Amino acid sequence: MTQKKRLIIAMTGATGAVYGVRMLQVLQAQQQWETHLVISSAGVVNLKHEMGMKRAELAELADVTHGIDDIAASISSGGFKTEGMIIAPCSMKTLSAVAHGFGDNLISRSADVVLKERRRLVIMPRETPLNLVHIRNMASVTEMGGIIFPPMPAFYNKSNSLAAMVDETVGRVLDMFGVNVEGLYTPWEGL
Repeated sequence: MTQKKRLIIAMTGATGAVYGVRMLQVLQAQQQWETHLVISSAGVVNLKHEMGMKRAELAELADVTHGIDDIAASISSGGFKTEGMIIAPCSMKTLSAVAHGFGDNLISRSADVVLKERRRLVIMPRETPLNLVHIRNMASVTEMGGIIFPPMPAFYNKSNSLAAMVDETVGRVLDMFGVNVEGLYTPWEGL
């Protein structure tokens, strides 16, 4: 049996829970992928507010769910092989923790592990407007090898729904990990 590729999906209290949920839904249908979910307490509150979902419903979408304070979880170690991590959505608090190596919970610890192991880290920050500290934290994470991917919709594809805009962003992020799902988004090919 072939080892599944592992991907960590983390969700924080920033607005945009739909991005993390949709990624888990898409990956659940991909037999070669194993998802590891960790969500902050504020993320749970936001999940309920924005999507009417409970933590247990979200956990059903993941292969493995880890508690935010479980610093001994498998994903807290570089010896546990993953393809990387996506933080969607990412609060400025979590961005700051990652930028400064402050592994006070499983999300920031796992991001630190992904960076130190030179694996792919994609952060989807949700804040506007940005202050200088936010911008510097994004620059710091970028300098460490992370990818800052603000979930900004593309309008050139003329999406006719919010769901299509979310799929466009989710498709582009997952494509960075080699997950290509037909119909999720259409890559730009020029005019």
